[in-house]
Amino acid sequence: MQSSTITSAPSSEARIEALIQQMTLAEKIGQMTQVEKNSITPEESAEYFIGSILSGGGGNPTPNNAASWAAMVRAYQETALTTRLRIPTIYGSDGVHGHNNVHGAVIFPHNIGLGATRDTDLMRRIAAVTARELLATNVHFDFAPAVTVPQDIRWGRTYEGFSENTALVTELAIPFMLGLQENNVLASIKHFVADGGTTWGSTSTYEWLTGNWQTPGDTHKIDQGDAQIDESVLRSIHLPPYKAAIDAGAQNIMVSFSSWQGVKMHAQRYLITDVLKGEFGFQGFVISDWMAVSQISQNYATGVITSINAGLDMVMVPYAYKDFINTLTEAVQAGEVSIERIDDAVRRILRVKAWLGLFDQPFGREDLIPSVGSAEHRAVAREAVRKSLVLLKNEGAALPIPRHLPILVAGQAADNIGLQCGGWSITWQGEPGSTTPGTSLLEGIRDNVDAAVDHNTDGQFSSSEKAAYGIVVIGETPYAEGLGDKADLSVSAEDVALVQRMRALCEKLVVVLISGRPLIITEVLPLADAFVAAWLPGTEGQGVADVLFGDYPFTGKLAFSFPRSMDQVPLDALNQDANGALFPFGFGL
Repeated sequence: MQSSTITSAPSSEARIEALIQQMTLAEKIGQMTQVEKNSITPEESAEYFIGSILSGGGGNPTPNNAASWAAMVRAYQETALTTRLRIPTIYGSDGVHGHNNVHGAVIFPHNIGLGATRDTDLMRRIAAVTARELLATNVHFDFAPAVTVPQDIRWGRTYEGFSENTALVTELAIPFMLGLQENNVLASIKHFVADGGTTWGSTSTYEWLTGNWQTPGDTHKIDQGDAQIDESVLRSIHLPPYKAAIDAGAQNIMVSFSSWQGVKMHAQRYLITDVLKGEFGFQGFVISDWMAVSQISQNYATGVITSINAGLDMVMVPYAYKDFINTLTEAVQAGEVSIERIDDAVRRILRVKAWLGLFDQPFGREDLIPSVGSAEHRAVAREAVRKSLVLLKNEGAALPIPRHLPILVAGQAADNIGLQCGGWSITWQGEPGSTTPGTSLLEGIRDNVDAAVDHNTDGQFSSSEKAAYGIVVIGETPYAEGLGDKADLSVSAEDVALVQRMRALCEKLVVVLISGRPLIITEVLPLADAFVAAWLPGTEGQGVADVLFGDYPFTGKLAFSFPRSMDQVPLDALNQDANGALFPFGFGL
C-alpha cells in the first residue's frame, strides 16, 4: 500500500484504465460479484472472473486451522491469476473480533467491551494483530469495523457497536480501521447507514426468501428493520462515523440490510450515490450485505437493477452467482444499467485492489501462520479484557479479592470459552463449550489464588460454613444478528436464583456479568457486594481475574447506559425518564 488515502498514483490509474479498456462485459460483471466459498470451486471462480470470494460466519475449511485456511484461500487466488488479464481476487471474512472463524486464533472482546476501554492506541494494536492473523491465511478483506450507533439494546447486534454515543464510536473506529489497513487488510466500514437506529417491531419478512435469517420461530423484531427517523437525526447520530472514516482513508463500505423511512438501504440512491460518493467524496467501492439485494423485490432482476443503479459496486450474492451474472448482463444489454455505471463500479474495485498491492503481491503472509494464536497476540487480547471491565458496585471494599481466602465459583459462564466469546466465534451464532483454545475465567481465578477454589456451575456446595468469597458469573448465551433480538433483557430467573443461592453461602459475593449488551440487573444488584460488567471478553478470560485480584485497576467506563427497567428502553425513553439510568453512559468505579 502506498498511503492511508484512496488516491492512486497516476501510473496505477493508467494501469486500471488500460485494464478496463481490455475487459469484456463478462470480466467486468465478474469483478462485481462476491461468492460464498462453498458455492463455487476455484476453477469456476476463474471461469466467471469472480472479483471476490468470502467465508461467511462459520464458513471454515476442514480441518479448521490456519494452515487449511491459507491453502483454501490460496487456491482461489492461484486460479484467478490464470485468467486472461490476471486480475487478482480478494478474499473476505467476518473478522469482527479477531480472525474469529479460525480455530486457535485469538478472539478479542466484542466492540461493546472495547468501547469501555476508551483506548485508541489499543484499537490500532488489536486491529494490527487481527490483520496479521488474517494475512497468515491469505485473507485481505475484513468485514469490520462496525460503526453502528445502537439506540435500542434489544437489538441482537448491539455488541457489534462500540457505543450508543456517536463521538465515541467515531473515536475508536478510525484507529481500528487504520490498524487493519496499515497492515494490508481492507477494512469494511458497516453497515451503511442507521442499522443501529431501527424501530422495534419494524423488521420485514420476505415470503419469496427462505433460509438464512428467516428460520422457524424467527425472533427478528428490530434487526434489518426500518429507521423511522428524519434526516437531521440520521445526519447527527448515524452518518458522522462514515464521513470521518472516508476522510481517514476508508476504501470499502458495506450497505445495511435495514431500511430508512421505508426504503431498503440497498435501494437508496440518494444516500449511496449522492451523499456517500458525492457529498462525502468516497472513492472506494460499496459492497452489499449477504443476499440483501434479494430483499428489494420479489422480482430478482428489479432488485439487481435497483441496487446497482443506486450505487452498489460489488454484490455479496452469495450463492446463485450465475443468476446474478446473467441478470446483470441482460440488464446492461437492455440498457437498464448503463455501461458507464458498470465501468465506475469496476474502476472502484480495481483501484482498491491496486491500492492494497494485490496486483504485485496477490497472496498474504503464510510465514505468519505460526503467530496465529501466539502468546504475543493473546497478551494484547488479555490487555483488552482488563481495560474493558467496568466496576458498577464495590461495597465494603469487596474488590480486589485477597489471594489467601478460599473461593466458591458458580455460573455456567465461569468455565466456558464459548460463552465468553459470544456470537461470531468459530460459528456464526457462536455456541457454548470448549469451542477454541483460550483461558476461562475459572482458570484465571485458579492461577491467581493460593487457597482452595471450589467450582460448581449450579452453586450447589456441600459445606455448612460460609465461604469468605463467592464469585458468580451470569449472563447471556451466544447469539448473532436478529436471532439475538430480545424483548425482555431482565436477568434470567435461573441466574437470579443462582445469585440468591450464592448470597447465602458467602460472606462477600462478586457478580460478573457476561453479556453482549446491558441487561436489567435491578433485581440482582442489591445481592452483590461487587458487580462487574465484563461484556463478551473472548478467549482471554484471565484478563478478568487480573483485575478482580488487583494486579490491575478497573479503568473501564460504560459506553452504553444501563437502564433501570425495560420501560427505559430504547435510549430515547431513557433520556426522557426523570429517574435517569441505573448506571449512565461514562460510569465506572
